[in-house]
Amino acid sequence: MYKLIAFDAYGTLFDVYSMGELAEALFPKHGQALALMWRDRQIEYTRLVTMSDPSPGGSKYYLPFWELTIRSLRYVCKRMGLELSSENEKKLMDQYAKLTGFEDSLLVLKRIKEQGIYTAILSNGSKEMLSTVVDSNGLKPYLDKVVTVEDVRLFKTAPQAYELLLKAFPVKKEEILFVSSNAWDALAAKWYGFDVFWVNRLNHPFEEIGEKPNYEGNSLSKVLELIG
Repeated sequence: MYKLIAFDAYGTLFDVYSMGELAEALFPKHGQALALMWRDRQIEYTRLVTMSDPSPGGSKYYLPFWELTIRSLRYVCKRMGLELSSENEKKLMDQYAKLTGFEDSLLVLKRIKEQGIYTAILSNGSKEMLSTVVDSNGLKPYLDKVVTVEDVRLFKTAPQAYELLLKAFPVKKEEILFVSSNAWDALAAKWYGFDVFWVNRLNHPFEEIGEKPNYEGNSLSKVLELIG
């Protein structure tokens, strides 16, 4: 049915909110709120960078995702009135580099590869940080390519970001299934022309604009039902 199944990384294969436990240890009673606000600010910065200069050659405001992640953390701590020491910043960023994968991430990638289907990550993450988190979770043997927006210097949801999959693999749009837990990402990929599977772990409503995803499930494992 599909020749390539491509996955978003952060929030889809890797649990960005697993940072909450460490954040809570460092900032008692504030960890969960910090983790949520950190993620929101991180995505907001990618949008600011891309929308403010969506040039074909990339945004002049582009900063690697790793750098945006650090700056997002610093902003949120200031916003929340939390003292972020250089030591605690390093602890949080070291943890972010090796985020925990969801329990079914490895199994799903392995099963897809067994079916002879291409697998890939398409992520806002920089090459180095993606390499680290993929290796730390043992996913490398089950991924054909890790594709990053670093090559176009425009973050998702820019169309140029999704186009990278067509440049990386000998497939057509209709032969790609894009998998994301982020509704905004799923929506943009659908607008671009991909079939989309939305991993809705928290039973949230989908966005009130655009087209609904082709498929929806509460875990990555549901993707396996599509390929038998």
